[in-house]
Amino acid sequence: MSYLAVIGLEVHTELKTNTKIFCSCKNEFNLEPNINCCPVCVGMPGALPVLNKKAVEYAIKAGLALNCEINSLTRWERKNYFYPDLPKAYQISQAEAPICLGGYMEIETQNGPKKIRLNHIHLEEDAGKLIHSEYGGSLIDYNRGGVPLIEIVTEPDISSADEALVFLENLRALLKYIGVSDCRMEQGSLRCDVNVSLHKEGEPLGTRVEMKNLASFKAAHRAITYEINRQTEILNSGGKVIQETRRWDDQKGRSYSMRTKEDAQDYRYFSDADLPPVKISREFVRKVRETLPLLPKERAQKYVEEYNLPPYDAQILTSERTIADFFDECVALFDNPKMISNWIMTDVMRKLKEQQTEDIVLPINARNFTKMLKLHLDNVINQPAAKTLFEYMWDQDSKTDPEQLIQKLNLVQISDEGELEKILQEIIQNNPAAADDVRGGNKKAIAFFVGQVMKATKGKANPKTVNELIQKLLS
Repeated sequence: MSYLAVIGLEVHTELKTNTKIFCSCKNEFNLEPNINCCPVCVGMPGALPVLNKKAVEYAIKAGLALNCEINSLTRWERKNYFYPDLPKAYQISQAEAPICLGGYMEIETQNGPKKIRLNHIHLEEDAGKLIHSEYGGSLIDYNRGGVPLIEIVTEPDISSADEALVFLENLRALLKYIGVSDCRMEQGSLRCDVNVSLHKEGEPLGTRVEMKNLASFKAAHRAITYEINRQTEILNSGGKVIQETRRWDDQKGRSYSMRTKEDAQDYRYFSDADLPPVKISREFVRKVRETLPLLPKERAQKYVEEYNLPPYDAQILTSERTIADFFDECVALFDNPKMISNWIMTDVMRKLKEQQTEDIVLPINARNFTKMLKLHLDNVINQPAAKTLFEYMWDQDSKTDPEQLIQKLNLVQISDEGELEKILQEIIQNNPAAADDVRGGNKKAIAFFVGQVMKATKGKANPKTVNELIQKLLS
Protein backbone atom coordinates (compact mmCIF):
# COMPACT_ATOMS: atom_id res chain seq x y z
CA MET A 1 0.00 0.00 0.00
CA SER A 2 1.36 3.41 -0.93
CA TYR A 3 1.81 6.16 1.64
CA LEU A 4 3.00 9.74 1.37
CA ALA A 5 5.86 10.77 3.66
CA VAL A 6 5.59 14.07 5.53
CA ILE A 7 8.86 15.32 6.99
CA GLY A 8 9.72 18.33 9.10
CA LEU A 9 13.15 19.35 10.32
CA GLU A 10 14.45 21.16 13.39
CA VAL A 11 17.98 22.32 12.66
CA HIS A 12 20.13 23.51 15.57
CA THR A 13 23.01 25.75 14.59
CA GLU A 14 25.56 27.26 16.95
CA LEU A 15 26.34 30.89 16.19
CA LYS A 16 29.90 32.03 15.61
CA THR A 17 30.02 34.73 18.27
CA ASN A 18 33.11 35.44 20.36
CA THR A 19 31.32 34.85 23.66
CA LYS A 20 28.34 32.88 24.93
CA ILE A 21 24.81 34.17 24.72
CA PHE A 22 24.26 35.27 28.34
CA CYS A 23 27.77 35.64 29.80
CA SER A 24 31.29 36.64 28.77
CA CYS A 25 32.73 33.10 28.62
CA LYS A 26 34.49 32.35 25.34
CA ASN A 27 32.58 30.57 22.60
CA GLU A 28 35.34 28.13 21.69
CA PHE A 29 35.49 24.46 20.79
CA ASN A 30 38.05 21.87 21.85
CA LEU A 31 39.12 23.47 25.12
CA GLU A 32 40.03 21.48 28.23
CA PRO A 33 36.72 20.33 29.77
CA ASN A 34 34.93 22.61 32.21
CA ILE A 35 37.39 25.53 32.13
CA ASN A 36 35.17 27.78 30.03
CA CYS A 37 32.31 28.18 32.48
CA CYS A 38 31.10 30.79 34.95
CA PRO A 39 28.32 31.07 37.54
CA VAL A 40 25.91 32.28 34.83
CA CYS A 41 26.29 29.42 32.37
CA VAL A 42 26.24 26.73 35.07
CA GLY A 43 23.26 28.33 36.80
CA MET A 44 24.70 29.23 40.22
CA PRO A 45 22.29 31.02 42.59
CA GLY A 46 22.23 34.77 42.17
CA ALA A 47 24.00 34.80 38.79
CA LEU A 48 22.14 36.91 36.25
CA PRO A 49 22.23 36.55 32.45
CA VAL A 50 23.07 39.46 30.13
CA LEU A 51 22.08 39.11 26.47
CA ASN A 52 24.82 39.06 23.82
CA LYS A 53 23.73 41.57 21.15
CA LYS A 54 25.83 39.86 18.48
CA ALA A 55 23.80 36.65 18.91
CA VAL A 56 20.61 38.62 18.23
CA GLU A 57 22.25 40.20 15.18
CA TYR A 58 23.31 36.82 13.78
CA ALA A 59 19.86 35.31 14.35
CA ILE A 60 18.28 38.23 12.48
CA LYS A 61 20.86 37.88 9.71
CA ALA A 62 19.96 34.20 9.28
CA GLY A 63 16.27 35.11 9.28
CA LEU A 64 16.71 37.76 6.58
CA ALA A 65 18.70 35.36 4.40
CA LEU A 66 15.86 32.84 4.79
CA ASN A 67 13.13 35.34 3.91
CA CYS A 68 11.70 35.51 7.45
CA GLU A 69 9.75 38.29 9.08
CA ILE A 70 11.72 39.72 12.00
CA ASN A 71 9.65 40.12 15.14
CA SER A 72 9.68 43.64 16.58
CA LEU A 73 9.35 42.24 20.10
CA THR A 74 10.87 38.95 21.17
CA ARG A 75 10.71 37.25 24.56
CA TRP A 76 12.55 34.64 26.60
CA GLU A 77 11.07 31.59 28.25
CA ARG A 78 12.45 28.87 30.49
CA LYS A 79 12.05 25.40 29.02
CA ASN A 80 11.96 23.14 32.05
CA TYR A 81 13.39 19.65 31.99
CA PHE A 82 16.10 17.71 33.78
CA TYR A 83 19.15 16.27 32.11
CA PRO A 84 22.70 16.06 33.49
CA ASP A 85 24.09 18.41 30.83
CA LEU A 86 21.69 21.17 31.92
CA PRO A 87 22.70 22.26 35.46
CA LYS A 88 19.94 24.88 35.76
CA ALA A 89 17.30 22.22 34.98
CA TYR A 90 15.90 24.68 32.45
CA GLN A 91 17.04 26.05 29.11
CA ILE A 92 16.59 29.69 28.21
CA SER A 93 14.73 29.57 24.92
CA GLN A 94 11.90 31.21 23.01
CA ALA A 95 8.41 29.82 22.62
CA GLU A 96 5.76 32.55 22.43
CA ALA A 97 7.63 35.24 20.47
CA PRO A 98 10.58 33.81 18.55
CA ILE A 99 12.94 36.23 16.87
CA CYS A 100 12.05 35.24 13.27
CA LEU A 101 8.69 34.15 11.83
CA GLY A 102 7.83 32.35 8.60
CA GLY A 103 10.34 32.37 5.78
CA TYR A 104 11.31 29.78 3.24
CA MET A 105 14.13 28.27 1.24
CA GLU A 106 13.78 27.03 -2.31
CA ILE A 107 15.45 23.76 -3.27
CA GLU A 108 15.84 21.92 -6.55
CA THR A 109 14.09 18.54 -6.74
CA GLN A 110 13.55 15.96 -9.48
CA ASN A 111 10.22 17.65 -10.17
CA GLY A 112 11.68 21.14 -10.34
CA PRO A 113 12.03 23.95 -7.75
CA LYS A 114 10.25 23.45 -4.43
CA LYS A 115 9.71 25.99 -1.67
CA ILE A 116 10.27 24.62 1.86
CA ARG A 117 8.50 26.91 4.31
CA LEU A 118 9.87 27.74 7.74
CA ASN A 119 7.66 28.00 10.79
CA HIS A 120 10.09 30.13 12.75
CA ILE A 121 13.66 30.59 13.96
CA HIS A 122 14.24 30.99 17.67
CA LEU A 123 17.32 31.83 19.67
CA GLU A 124 18.38 29.83 22.72
CA GLU A 125 21.34 28.61 24.74
CA ASP A 126 23.04 25.28 24.05
CA ALA A 127 23.35 22.64 26.77
CA GLY A 128 26.58 21.04 27.98
CA LYS A 129 27.89 17.83 26.51
CA LEU A 130 27.84 14.28 27.85
CA ILE A 131 30.94 12.22 27.09
CA HIS A 132 30.28 8.53 27.37
CA SER A 133 33.39 6.74 28.65
CA GLU A 134 34.57 3.50 27.11
CA TYR A 135 35.22 2.30 30.67
CA GLY A 136 31.61 2.81 31.67
CA GLY A 137 29.70 5.81 32.96
CA SER A 138 29.49 9.30 31.47
CA LEU A 139 31.40 12.51 32.01
CA ILE A 140 30.01 16.03 31.61
CA ASP A 141 31.67 18.99 29.93
CA TYR A 142 29.85 22.28 30.57
CA ASN A 143 32.03 24.33 28.21
CA ARG A 144 29.29 24.17 25.56
CA GLY A 145 26.56 25.27 27.95
CA GLY A 146 25.40 28.75 27.04
CA VAL A 147 26.74 28.80 23.48
CA PRO A 148 24.22 30.73 21.33
CA LEU A 149 22.08 28.53 19.15
CA ILE A 150 19.38 29.14 16.59
CA GLU A 151 16.77 26.49 15.97
CA ILE A 152 15.35 26.60 12.46
CA VAL A 153 11.98 24.85 12.37
CA THR A 154 10.50 23.94 9.00
CA GLU A 155 6.90 23.27 8.10
CA PRO A 156 6.27 19.61 7.13
CA ASP A 157 6.86 20.37 3.45
CA ILE A 158 9.56 17.77 2.80
CA SER A 159 8.47 14.57 1.09
CA SER A 160 11.53 12.33 0.99
CA ALA A 161 14.95 11.69 2.47
CA ASP A 162 16.50 13.07 -0.72
CA GLU A 163 14.64 16.38 -0.37
CA ALA A 164 15.67 16.60 3.30
CA LEU A 165 19.29 16.08 2.31
CA VAL A 166 19.16 18.82 -0.35
CA PHE A 167 17.51 21.21 2.10
CA LEU A 168 20.15 20.55 4.77
CA GLU A 169 23.03 20.95 2.34
CA ASN A 170 21.62 24.22 1.00
CA LEU A 171 20.93 25.51 4.51
CA ARG A 172 24.45 24.74 5.70
CA ALA A 173 25.94 26.44 2.65
CA LEU A 174 23.77 29.53 3.22
CA LEU A 175 24.60 29.86 6.93
CA LYS A 176 28.31 29.54 6.21
CA TYR A 177 27.94 31.98 3.32
CA ILE A 178 26.51 34.74 5.50
CA GLY A 179 29.11 34.05 8.21
CA VAL A 180 26.84 33.36 11.20
CA SER A 181 28.05 29.79 11.83
CA ASP A 182 30.92 27.53 10.84
CA CYS A 183 28.42 24.63 10.62
CA ARG A 184 31.07 22.08 11.60
CA MET A 185 29.01 18.96 12.07
CA GLU A 186 31.94 16.98 13.47
CA GLN A 187 32.10 19.54 16.30
CA GLY A 188 28.35 19.54 16.84
CA SER A 189 27.80 23.12 15.69
CA LEU A 190 25.06 21.91 13.34
CA ARG A 191 22.67 19.14 14.38
CA CYS A 192 19.19 18.23 13.35
CA ASP A 193 16.08 16.44 14.55
CA VAL A 194 13.65 14.97 12.04
CA ASN A 195 9.91 14.40 12.35
CA VAL A 196 8.40 11.77 10.05
CA SER A 197 4.81 10.66 9.51
CA LEU A 198 2.96 8.80 6.79
CA HIS A 199 -0.54 9.18 5.41
CA LYS A 200 -2.57 8.27 2.35
CA GLU A 201 -3.36 10.92 -0.21
CA GLY A 202 -6.45 12.89 0.77
CA GLU A 203 -6.39 11.66 4.37
CA PRO A 204 -5.27 13.55 7.54
CA LEU A 205 -1.60 13.53 8.49
CA GLY A 206 -0.40 10.47 10.37
CA THR A 207 1.26 10.18 13.77
CA ARG A 208 4.68 11.77 13.75
CA VAL A 209 7.81 10.22 15.15
CA GLU A 210 10.86 12.28 16.07
CA MET A 211 14.49 11.26 15.82
CA LYS A 212 16.92 13.49 17.65
CA ASN A 213 20.44 14.83 17.32
CA LEU A 214 21.42 13.38 13.98
CA ALA A 215 25.05 14.34 13.68
CA SER A 216 25.55 14.09 9.92
CA PHE A 217 23.50 14.60 6.78
CA LYS A 218 24.19 11.00 5.80
CA ALA A 219 22.76 9.86 9.14
CA ALA A 220 19.69 12.07 8.63
CA HIS A 221 19.09 10.57 5.19
CA ARG A 222 19.46 7.00 6.45
CA ALA A 223 17.31 7.64 9.52
CA ILE A 224 14.47 9.14 7.47
CA THR A 225 14.58 6.26 4.97
CA TYR A 226 14.57 3.75 7.83
CA GLU A 227 11.66 5.47 9.57
CA ILE A 228 9.55 5.61 6.40
CA ASN A 229 10.09 1.87 5.90
CA ARG A 230 9.41 1.11 9.58
CA GLN A 231 6.12 3.02 9.63
CA THR A 232 5.07 1.52 6.29
CA GLU A 233 5.53 -1.99 7.69
CA ILE A 234 3.51 -1.11 10.81
CA LEU A 235 0.64 0.38 8.83
CA ASN A 236 0.59 -2.40 6.24
CA SER A 237 0.33 -4.98 9.01
CA GLY A 238 -2.66 -3.17 10.52
CA GLY A 239 -0.69 -1.67 13.41
CA LYS A 240 -0.67 1.86 14.81
CA VAL A 241 2.31 4.21 14.84
CA ILE A 242 3.09 5.51 18.34
CA GLN A 243 4.00 9.16 18.85
CA GLU A 244 7.47 8.91 20.32
CA THR A 245 11.06 10.07 20.22
CA ARG A 246 13.53 7.56 18.84
CA ARG A 247 17.31 7.36 18.90
CA TRP A 248 19.13 6.63 15.66
CA ASP A 249 22.08 4.22 15.81
CA ASP A 250 24.03 4.99 12.66
CA GLN A 251 26.44 2.09 13.11
CA LYS A 252 23.65 -0.48 13.30
CA GLY A 253 21.45 1.36 10.79
CA ARG A 254 18.32 1.29 12.94
CA SER A 255 16.46 3.35 15.54
CA TYR A 256 15.34 2.61 19.08
CA SER A 257 12.50 4.03 21.12
CA MET A 258 13.69 6.55 23.74
CA ARG A 259 10.45 7.88 25.19
CA THR A 260 6.95 8.90 24.24
CA LYS A 261 6.96 12.27 22.49
CA GLU A 262 6.55 15.35 24.63
CA ASP A 263 4.37 18.24 23.60
CA ALA A 264 5.31 21.87 24.24
CA GLN A 265 3.11 22.07 27.34
CA ASP A 266 5.09 19.24 28.94
CA TYR A 267 8.08 21.58 29.27
CA ARG A 268 6.10 24.06 31.42
CA TYR A 269 7.43 27.07 29.55
CA PHE A 270 7.22 30.30 31.54
CA SER A 271 8.73 33.74 31.12
CA ASP A 272 12.30 34.24 32.28
CA ALA A 273 12.07 36.98 34.91
CA ASP A 274 15.80 37.74 34.59
CA LEU A 275 15.58 38.70 30.93
CA PRO A 276 13.30 41.48 29.73
CA PRO A 277 11.65 41.34 26.31
CA VAL A 278 13.81 42.63 23.48
CA LYS A 279 12.53 45.38 21.19
CA ILE A 280 14.02 45.11 17.72
CA SER A 281 13.84 48.36 15.82
CA ARG A 282 13.41 48.46 12.04
CA GLU A 283 16.56 50.57 11.93
CA PHE A 284 18.55 47.76 13.58
CA VAL A 285 17.08 45.24 11.12
CA ARG A 286 18.02 47.54 8.24
CA LYS A 287 21.61 47.77 9.47
CA VAL A 288 21.81 43.98 9.79
CA ARG A 289 20.42 43.58 6.27
CA GLU A 290 23.21 45.83 4.98
CA THR A 291 25.77 43.32 6.29
CA LEU A 292 24.36 40.50 4.18
CA PRO A 293 26.54 39.56 1.23
CA LEU A 294 25.03 38.97 -2.19
CA LEU A 295 23.45 35.55 -1.67
CA PRO A 296 24.39 32.57 -3.87
CA LYS A 297 21.33 32.65 -6.12
CA GLU A 298 21.60 36.37 -6.88
CA ARG A 299 25.37 36.14 -7.21
CA ALA A 300 25.08 33.28 -9.71
CA GLN A 301 22.59 35.32 -11.73
CA LYS A 302 25.06 38.22 -11.77
CA TYR A 303 27.79 35.93 -13.12
CA VAL A 304 25.49 34.73 -15.89
CA GLU A 305 24.43 38.24 -16.88
CA GLU A 306 27.69 40.16 -16.44
CA TYR A 307 30.27 37.52 -17.35
CA ASN A 308 28.20 35.38 -19.70
CA LEU A 309 29.02 32.23 -17.75
CA PRO A 310 26.83 29.13 -18.12
CA PRO A 311 24.31 28.81 -15.23
CA TYR A 312 25.94 25.56 -14.10
CA ASP A 313 29.37 27.20 -13.84
CA ALA A 314 27.88 30.19 -11.98
CA GLN A 315 26.15 27.86 -9.51
CA ILE A 316 29.37 25.98 -8.76
CA LEU A 317 31.39 29.17 -8.34
CA THR A 318 28.87 30.64 -5.89
CA SER A 319 28.28 27.48 -3.85
CA GLU A 320 31.00 28.51 -1.39
CA ARG A 321 31.61 32.12 -0.46
CA THR A 322 35.39 31.68 -0.32
CA ILE A 323 35.39 30.47 -3.92
CA ALA A 324 33.07 33.22 -5.10
CA ASP A 325 35.16 35.90 -3.35
CA PHE A 326 38.32 34.45 -4.94
CA PHE A 327 36.68 34.49 -8.37
CA ASP A 328 35.62 38.13 -7.95
CA GLU A 329 39.11 39.10 -6.84
CA CYS A 330 40.62 37.35 -9.87
CA VAL A 331 38.20 38.99 -12.32
CA ALA A 332 39.08 42.40 -10.86
CA LEU A 333 42.74 41.70 -11.72
CA PHE A 334 42.30 39.90 -15.03
CA ASP A 335 39.35 40.55 -17.32
CA ASN A 336 38.89 36.99 -18.53
CA PRO A 337 36.06 35.50 -16.43
CA LYS A 338 35.66 32.38 -18.56
CA MET A 339 39.32 31.39 -18.34
CA ILE A 340 39.34 32.04 -14.59
CA SER A 341 36.12 30.08 -14.16
CA ASN A 342 37.48 27.10 -16.10
CA TRP A 343 40.63 26.91 -13.98
CA ILE A 344 38.75 27.27 -10.71
CA MET A 345 36.19 24.63 -11.65
CA THR A 346 38.85 22.12 -12.65
CA ASP A 347 42.26 22.56 -11.03
CA VAL A 348 41.29 24.63 -7.97
CA MET A 349 38.31 22.41 -7.15
CA ARG A 350 40.45 19.29 -7.60
CA LYS A 351 43.05 20.56 -5.15
CA LEU A 352 40.37 21.56 -2.65
CA LYS A 353 38.85 18.10 -2.87
CA GLU A 354 42.24 16.62 -2.00
CA GLN A 355 42.25 18.65 1.24
CA GLN A 356 39.27 16.63 2.54
CA THR A 357 38.26 19.31 5.04
CA GLU A 358 35.00 21.20 5.52
CA ASP A 359 36.81 24.53 5.67
CA ILE A 360 38.07 25.86 2.36
CA VAL A 361 41.64 27.12 2.48
CA LEU A 362 43.16 28.63 -0.65
CA PRO A 363 46.96 28.62 -0.38
CA ILE A 364 47.26 30.57 -3.62
CA ASN A 365 46.48 34.27 -3.92
CA ALA A 366 44.51 35.92 -6.70
CA ARG A 367 47.42 38.12 -7.84
CA ASN A 368 49.81 35.26 -8.58
CA PHE A 369 47.04 33.00 -9.86
CA THR A 370 45.89 35.52 -12.46
CA LYS A 371 49.50 36.34 -13.38
CA MET A 372 50.04 32.65 -14.12
CA LEU A 373 46.93 32.66 -16.34
CA LYS A 374 48.14 35.76 -18.22
CA LEU A 375 51.53 34.14 -18.86
CA HIS A 376 49.74 31.13 -20.26
CA LEU A 377 47.47 33.27 -22.42
CA ASP A 378 50.49 35.20 -23.73
CA ASN A 379 52.16 31.91 -24.76
CA VAL A 380 55.03 32.34 -22.32
CA ILE A 381 54.11 28.88 -21.02
CA ASN A 382 51.97 26.22 -22.64
CA GLN A 383 49.11 24.27 -21.06
CA PRO A 384 51.20 21.44 -19.50
CA ALA A 385 53.67 23.98 -18.11
CA ALA A 386 50.83 26.07 -16.70
CA LYS A 387 49.50 22.98 -14.94
CA THR A 388 52.95 22.24 -13.52
CA LEU A 389 53.37 25.82 -12.37
CA PHE A 390 49.93 25.82 -10.74
CA GLU A 391 50.70 22.62 -8.83
CA TYR A 392 54.00 24.06 -7.63
CA MET A 393 52.41 27.31 -6.53
CA TRP A 394 49.63 25.49 -4.68
CA ASP A 395 51.79 22.85 -2.99
CA GLN A 396 55.12 24.56 -2.41
CA ASP A 397 55.39 28.26 -3.12
CA SER A 398 52.42 30.59 -3.42
CA LYS A 399 54.33 33.81 -2.71
CA THR A 400 57.08 33.97 -5.31
CA ASP A 401 56.30 35.77 -8.56
CA PRO A 402 55.19 33.22 -11.23
CA GLU A 403 57.74 34.63 -13.74
CA GLN A 404 60.55 33.76 -11.35
CA LEU A 405 59.09 30.30 -10.80
CA ILE A 406 58.93 29.73 -14.57
CA GLN A 407 62.66 30.36 -14.76
CA LYS A 408 63.36 28.27 -11.69
CA LEU A 409 61.35 25.32 -13.03
CA ASN A 410 62.59 25.79 -16.61
CA LEU A 411 59.07 26.00 -18.00
CA VAL A 412 59.49 28.68 -20.68
CA GLN A 413 57.69 27.62 -23.83
CA ILE A 414 59.78 26.80 -26.92
CA SER A 415 58.30 28.69 -29.87
CA ASP A 416 61.43 29.00 -32.00
CA GLU A 417 60.49 27.48 -35.40
CA GLY A 418 64.05 26.57 -36.29
CA GLU A 419 64.62 24.67 -33.09
CA LEU A 420 61.29 22.84 -33.27
CA GLU A 421 61.68 22.03 -36.99
CA LYS A 422 65.03 20.41 -36.35
CA ILE A 423 63.49 18.23 -33.61
CA LEU A 424 60.51 17.34 -35.80
CA GLN A 425 62.61 16.38 -38.82
CA GLU A 426 64.55 13.90 -36.71
CA ILE A 427 61.30 12.35 -35.43
CA ILE A 428 59.91 12.09 -38.98
CA GLN A 429 63.12 10.41 -40.14
CA ASN A 430 62.82 7.82 -37.35
CA ASN A 431 59.12 7.16 -37.96
CA PRO A 432 58.55 6.91 -41.75
CA ALA A 433 55.37 4.80 -41.49
CA ALA A 434 53.67 7.34 -39.25
CA ALA A 435 54.80 10.11 -41.57
CA ASP A 436 53.19 8.28 -44.52
CA ASP A 437 49.97 8.01 -42.45
CA VAL A 438 49.88 11.78 -42.04
CA ARG A 439 50.56 12.31 -45.73
CA GLY A 440 47.70 9.87 -46.44
CA GLY A 441 45.26 12.01 -44.47
CA ASN A 442 45.29 10.12 -41.16
CA LYS A 443 44.68 12.94 -38.68
CA LYS A 444 45.23 10.68 -35.70
CA ALA A 445 48.84 10.27 -36.76
CA ILE A 446 49.36 14.01 -36.28
CA ALA A 447 48.82 13.54 -32.56
CA PHE A 448 51.65 11.03 -32.52
CA PHE A 449 54.13 13.62 -33.82
CA VAL A 450 52.85 16.31 -31.46
CA GLY A 451 53.35 13.89 -28.58
CA GLN A 452 56.85 12.98 -29.70
CA VAL A 453 57.85 16.64 -29.94
CA MET A 454 56.41 17.30 -26.49
CA LYS A 455 58.35 14.35 -25.15
CA ALA A 456 61.58 15.57 -26.74
CA THR A 457 61.10 19.09 -25.33
CA LYS A 458 59.83 17.91 -21.92
CA GLY A 459 56.43 19.40 -22.59
CA LYS A 460 57.71 22.90 -23.43
CA ALA A 461 57.03 23.05 -27.18
CA ASN A 462 54.45 25.48 -28.45
CA PRO A 463 51.71 23.11 -29.71
CA LYS A 464 50.42 25.62 -32.24
CA THR A 465 53.85 25.99 -33.82
CA VAL A 466 54.35 22.21 -33.77
CA ASN A 467 51.07 21.63 -35.60
CA GLU A 468 51.95 24.25 -38.22
CA LEU A 469 55.34 22.60 -38.77
CA ILE A 470 53.75 19.15 -39.17
CA GLN A 471 51.45 20.56 -41.86
CA LYS A 472 54.41 22.21 -43.53
CA LEU A 473 56.70 19.15 -43.53
CA LEU A 474 54.15 16.38 -44.14
CA SER A 475 51.55 17.93 -46.42
